[in-house]
Amino acid sequence: MYELIKGANVGLAALSESAESVIVSLDWTSPTGEGDADVSVLLLNTDGKVRSDADFYFYNNPVAADGSVQLLGKAPTGSGNQDRISFDLTAVPQEIDRIVVAASRYDGAHFGELNDLQLTLADSSGESLLRFAIVDPGSVSAFIFGELYRRGGEWKLRAVGQGYESGLAGLATDFGVDIEDDAAGETVDDAGGDDQSESMAAAPPARQPAVLEAVPAPRRPVADEEPKKGSARPRTAKKKVTLPRVTKASLSENDSWKAARLFPVSALKSDRDREMRATSVLLSVMAQIPEFGRRLTAAFGAPAGRMETFAEVSLPHGDTPRRPDGVIRVERAGKLWTALVETKTNGNALKAEQVQAYMDIAARRGYEAVITLSNDVALDGIPLVDVKVDGRRKHKVALWHLSWAEVAHQAQMLIRHEGVGNMAHAWLLQELLNYLQHENSGCHGFQNMGSSWVPVRNGIDDETLCHGDPRALEVVENWERLIRQVCLRLGGELGQKVLPVKRTKRGVDPGTRRALLADQLCLEGKLHAELRIEGTPGVLAVAADLRTGKLRTCIDIPAPTQGYPLSWAKRLVRRLAEAPADLHVETLVEGETGGPRGTLERLRPEPGDMLPKNGAQITGFRLSLFKGMGSSRGNAESGFIRSVDDAVHRFYATVVAHLDRPPSRRASSEEMAATG
Repeated sequence: MYELIKGANVGLAALSESAESVIVSLDWTSPTGEGDADVSVLLLNTDGKVRSDADFYFYNNPVAADGSVQLLGKAPTGSGNQDRISFDLTAVPQEIDRIVVAASRYDGAHFGELNDLQLTLADSSGESLLRFAIVDPGSVSAFIFGELYRRGGEWKLRAVGQGYESGLAGLATDFGVDIEDDAAGETVDDAGGDDQSESMAAAPPARQPAVLEAVPAPRRPVADEEPKKGSARPRTAKKKVTLPRVTKASLSENDSWKAARLFPVSALKSDRDREMRATSVLLSVMAQIPEFGRRLTAAFGAPAGRMETFAEVSLPHGDTPRRPDGVIRVERAGKLWTALVETKTNGNALKAEQVQAYMDIAARRGYEAVITLSNDVALDGIPLVDVKVDGRRKHKVALWHLSWAEVAHQAQMLIRHEGVGNMAHAWLLQELLNYLQHENSGCHGFQNMGSSWVPVRNGIDDETLCHGDPRALEVVENWERLIRQVCLRLGGELGQKVLPVKRTKRGVDPGTRRALLADQLCLEGKLHAELRIEGTPGVLAVAADLRTGKLRTCIDIPAPTQGYPLSWAKRLVRRLAEAPADLHVETLVEGETGGPRGTLERLRPEPGDMLPKNGAQITGFRLSLFKGMGSSRGNAESGFIRSVDDAVHRFYATVVAHLDRPPSRRASSEEMAATG
């Protein structure tokens, strides 16, 4: 992989023959596991300015209408995050000279608090082409990682590594983004004007309007949220169509009447029927709703363009033709991108021989990808199928995997939070979601803890499970799959980023990390996980104690910086007015293992009982709920998987949703409502 240093540049054509569609990834890790940043992209003309505010892409404007830019979102990596952006360089308008790739932090945080900052670039097949490692970014809240630019008809990438002390607002206005003041209704003129090639090497711009210093990073709009007086923000894109959360009252005479559905499931009798129906339903909706189809394929290197999908296509393969479950074709500027699709439903596993045959067919026919789709969840470093790649072939074929849970998540994000082009498309996506969530569809996501679940539970119970037992490692891997799926479901309901937190030392590979967790499971008999939910004051932790059969969900919230301890206690009790009476509240004190603790039912009449008697300094509060966990390995009502999902959703809805939010990231009243 090509290594760049600060200020260096390289032509993309020299790195790959398929560099017309690329994915740029920004990575960072946090020593505390708490740090994060938000990606933004700016398209600049020859004057070094955006043509309009529409050329500024961030949370509230993640996709270009022409498909040239799409923010793909975050994925957890070790103790940090990777944020990916897809670029279709053939779709970039000719008047665009440069594309700036940046990120910003919020709430007073700066990039000097993060480690292992880097920019990487991959081609459409997913192969990594180059890396730019950033050393000592400094105490800046906005940072330009790199830029793509045209030279002599060729696209090149420059490693920039420039910080902005004036934050995202300073960076945005320097490139001509119009900042509007919600209080005065006035627009702040851009503060830049110098040629970009000169400003890259210069110190961060000093001449910025004072009002811009308080601008938070762009974020997703929250329904019914009123802008704060005196704040400034980048103008956002027009809201698309979303479906209301509350449906109209049914006109049926009784509950036995079932609504007619576009995609019925009553006739599905066999696994083959389920696979064929699920594939056809999904591919047809992808072709009809551009936002949805693009959202699922952009991460696989597909260009933005006219999409057509096909089911049950017969392709020659030796003496026996092969029939992949589906084919996706995207046409852009006379060029075709093609992916074969192999689908599984229920607990059926992908077959290596089948996938290998499709990889061979794709390579011979010049197709770009093979996409597998099943209820399984892919993990870093663990391939779902063992496929051999013929290194002698010049044409590369990428192998990608989707979980049905991820498909449902993307549909829910669009119809509930981010919007689609029209009401018909929103309704069609809702019909797809109804189909995927029906018990007879077979598309329920990860739903089995594996054959090792019962032996490991028994081994922990009778203390015969030893370090290094491969069954413990299998349970840890499936626990990680379950937590990823819980994050997808909760994030889809809230419309917020929900990511698993992995607290490991820098440089530890996924296999080693899981082996350490397996040894910890053998020693403690517990499975641990942490979820970071955007806009919450702390990390939601969940632990499954296999010895006691109990699930614990908890969150640590920091003590306020102002006021008196008794006021803190009273305010917390008021916030938790609707929380379960058996919620455990523990006061965290400095220099001690723990302070006073009790159930919310006992503390409600006397919040002062939360204060330490010895006057120790309070550092925060720990809120915990306990419930019995399911015993079976499957996804039945009494199963372990369902119990973990229910515990996390209940804890968020009844406890976390009612806590104070960070100042610049307050949630709406809808987000605080119960999520079921």
